[in-house]
Amino acid sequence: MPGYVLIVTLPQNRESIGFVSITMENSEKPRGGRPRAFDPDAALDAAMHLFWEHGYEATSLAMLREAMGLTPPQIYNAFTDKETLFRRALSRYHDKEIGFAQDALGAPVPTGEAIRLLLMGAAQAYTRPEKPGGCLFVSGALATSPQAQGIADELKTYRKAAEAAIAARLAEGREAGEVPVGLSVERFAKYLAGVMNGMSIHARDGASVDDLRALAETALAAWEIEVQKAPKDDADAGSVVHD
Repeated sequence: MPGYVLIVTLPQNRESIGFVSITMENSEKPRGGRPRAFDPDAALDAAMHLFWEHGYEATSLAMLREAMGLTPPQIYNAFTDKETLFRRALSRYHDKEIGFAQDALGAPVPTGEAIRLLLMGAAQAYTRPEKPGGCLFVSGALATSPQAQGIADELKTYRKAAEAAIAARLAEGREAGEVPVGLSVERFAKYLAGVMNGMSIHARDGASVDDLRALAETALAAWEIEVQKAPKDDADAGSVVHD
């Protein structure tokens, strides 16, 4: 361990008195007293996976410290508090883990195929062996106390945004003539979002990718039925109110 020794000899009555001072450097800090540097992205990924696996309230600060490899001062200096860290983890999850949904809804394919890609992508993403099961936006606050209502509201906002993205894709399909004008875009988007939320919960319960694909196939069959029975044009729609 690095350090230095200072020896001072003082004469007194023709005798020497030795004074020794030993200073040891803190191995946890580089010279200058600054904390050892860490990778904030790696630390945030570790926190994200912990929240994803255990939820917001069940994840303790002790668990976060161990998973992130940081001291409490480092966590607070970098992320302020647990709630801020969780919100950062949600943003990280959005950027890194739901690419399958963005790719499916943005794919240059017919609307029915986009829905298939979305549901099958969810089945695959929610059961990856190297990741916690399900979707963080669904499982992050399934059982929150009133003190964590702000977190529950934040997760609801993310889920509503996903539902709105599905509705927007269905509306594009209607404009392109791929979705009947009599089909309620908002209602079917809510149905698809509900299916995906259910797939997430089943994944948390240990459902396999094949189990979730079976659920996706059922939802796709419902889509075909809705497309077939919905009015095809404004004249057929009659009094149907469009979204």
